[in-house]
Amino acid sequence: MTLTFDMNFVPSHGVAVEVAPGIARVTCANASPFTFHGTNSYIVGTDTLAVIDPGPEDDAHLAALIAAIDGRPVSYIFVTHTHRDHSPLAERLKAATGAPTVAEGPHRDARPLRIGEAPALDAANDTAFMPDIRLADGEAIDGDGWRLSAVHTPGHAANHAVFALDGTGVAFSGDHVMAWSTSIVAPPGGAMSDYMASLDKLIERGDRRLLPGHGGPVEDPAAFMRGLRTHRKMRERAIVERLRAGDRTIAEIVRAIYRDTDPRLHAAAGLSVLAHLEDLVARAVVAADGEVAIDGVYRPS
Repeated sequence: MTLTFDMNFVPSHGVAVEVAPGIARVTCANASPFTFHGTNSYIVGTDTLAVIDPGPEDDAHLAALIAAIDGRPVSYIFVTHTHRDHSPLAERLKAATGAPTVAEGPHRDARPLRIGEAPALDAANDTAFMPDIRLADGEAIDGDGWRLSAVHTPGHAANHAVFALDGTGVAFSGDHVMAWSTSIVAPPGGAMSDYMASLDKLIERGDRRLLPGHGGPVEDPAAFMRGLRTHRKMRERAIVERLRAGDRTIAEIVRAIYRDTDPRLHAAAGLSVLAHLEDLVARAVVAADGEVAIDGVYRPS
């Protein structure tokens, strides 16, 4: 199945853009190779509101959110996951609105750190965030004319949750599914086996539209996510083929299969390969000479 990414997105930084009745998007001007044109915050409701993913610590973005809220009460602030481009502004927005924060939970890694290992993307993690309300999988919060249900989707982050706007077919997919790019899965914060299981879980839901943390909407989610699943399986096969061809390190594999990728993303690509290798070793498809690590040595089983 062909996977086509949609790069056509006008961010309209600092301006509230209506993306559906009762849903506005405000995009932060924190563009980067990892965030595309910036982090999307969403405002749900017309009278009493919810805010989803307030974004990074950014004065201009806070001002834009306050302007978009326009004096209306905010009942809850939802956070899809605790990366620094999504959650840090929650505390200042909470102070400004009085709204409690809602999330799956505080930051945690997908697995324990191994001896001598340091979190590769530790700077990306918002370890200070502590939600006021922890929402279990399938649990919902009712607001003024809206109801948001938590769908736990670990993979990109261990505490990642998608929030579904019940009765509409719309879900806020955070970084789990984005129209412009694949999601980074980087151990130990994320896990490929978790990501693939969460992808299947979302496909089974049958949502008709996903509003992601970066870029524009995913308009045909089931087909797009099936494409994502196929893409990940093809990447897995490519890794195994490189090992069969004689590559033994992640650096060698990245040079071969990510040769057309922006070099600034090669470190993240290496972590994605590591995530695949963790899964492949667990399934005994690949063997590691020692620990499964970013500098490890690998071979076909």
